[in-house]
Amino acid sequence: MGIRDGGRFSPMADTSPHDASGYGRAGRAAGIACLAALALAATPACSVRKFAINKVANVLSRGGEVYASDDDPDLVAQALPFGLKTMESLLAESPEHRGLLLATCRGFTQYSYAFVDTEAMIVEPRDYDRAQYLRERALRLYLRARGYGLRGLELDHPGIARRLQLSPADAAAEARPDEIGTVFWTGAAWGAALSVGKDRPDLLADVDAVRALLRRALEIDESYENGAIHQTMIAIEALPEAMGGSLARATQHFERALELTGGKQAGPFVAYAENVDVARQDRSAFVADLEKALAIDPDAQPSTRLANLIAQRRARSLLGRVDELFLEPE
Repeated sequence: MGIRDGGRFSPMADTSPHDASGYGRAGRAAGIACLAALALAATPACSVRKFAINKVANVLSRGGEVYASDDDPDLVAQALPFGLKTMESLLAESPEHRGLLLATCRGFTQYSYAFVDTEAMIVEPRDYDRAQYLRERALRLYLRARGYGLRGLELDHPGIARRLQLSPADAAAEARPDEIGTVFWTGAAWGAALSVGKDRPDLLADVDAVRALLRRALEIDESYENGAIHQTMIAIEALPEAMGGSLARATQHFERALELTGGKQAGPFVAYAENVDVARQDRSAFVADLEKALAIDPDAQPSTRLANLIAQRRARSLLGRVDELFLEPE
């Protein structure tokens, strides 16, 4: 799954003593106060509050590269929770803000995968109890993300959450092309929850809903987020055949993801090694794919730097567990 979006913030006030027109801070403050007074006189206070909340929500819901190009995953891990809670606070005030619902779904999915789910994998060899706690937390975060995504879909398709469980393909077909972001990230969050909660029959029963959402996203635009849909489908199609999976289809999605990314992203290699190479018990392919992921230069493409660094962190952890994951030695 890829880390691409971050909040773009703009300063609300000039910190210099004078602005370009020669007026000082006092003059500017007086002007703002007058404008605010006129606005309050003409508009009910609640409407002004709603307007302000929606303006801030619009800024937070826009994509950017503040986080995506960062070279310090730990710094991003510490910064993201505040932003996510801020978005949740704004949604409490503006619960039908489509952009914010999508951004919150996407944000919790990415945060959980990059900094909770991956950390569980890293610590498991030395602290099994800690890994279990982290996986349970990752599951809760994925389900929270799914909830925001379904809320976004429900705005224009009332009852779609239930229909996705009863008639997945028909329900997913209702989604419009302009809803591809919500369709994909809801499916990605739901699929990630399924991967972590494989001991939960209630989640496993939803695999058809996950597959339907992701297939609908592919129908709309397979190149969305530089092949992120195909990368996500690797794990879904690598599920057992009894759950509708197919390693052959997983391989097709892997190959298409490589085409769309130009082989410059580590994520597809890691997803394929973790899901398909392990399922096939192909140790040499597993090592080769992870080494390809580690050979990618994160600085060569700044817009995906953070995603590559996180995928490579996961790759190193997997390589360290090769004897555990494969029954036969090299």
